[in-house]
Amino acid sequence: GKFSKSRGVGVFGDMAKDTGIPADIWRFYLLYLRPEGQDSAFSWSDLMLKNNSELLNNLGNFINRFWNALAVTGVISVPRLCSCLLSAFVHRAGMFVCKFFGGTVPDMVLTPDDKRLLARVTLELRQYHQLLEKVRWVAESPRV
Repeated sequence: GKFSKSRGVGVFGDMAKDTGIPADIWRFYLLYLRPEGQDSAFSWSDLMLKNNSELLNNLGNFINRFWNALAVTGVISVPRLCSCLLSAFVHRAGMFVCKFFGGTVPDMVLTPDDKRLLARVTLELRQYHQLLEKVRWVAESPRV
């Protein structure tokens, strides 16, 4: 239905937080709708649709095209790009640990379910890696 603060209709900040949906998804959706000066229509199915079709598909497509352009043109090597991404991740992870855990990574206690999940993921990753090793790139033949 239509958002209306005066009528108490809609999903507001505290309610949005309680849904568990990441703030970035809400930001994207609200910017997509741009409800600036009037009430706007909201539905959970539209939120899901916009997230899946507009955000994830388009973002995934952009990243894939960007990645391929870098690899094909040789602007940056794939190993160098991976190294840069890993470095950025490690930096952010370190900042997170400092901010929330006083600079010390807490001990992790794995449940039997956690161990089964890790074993399954490890197996899947090994199989995926083996399949990737079998991939052979074929150069495009010149067009006549």
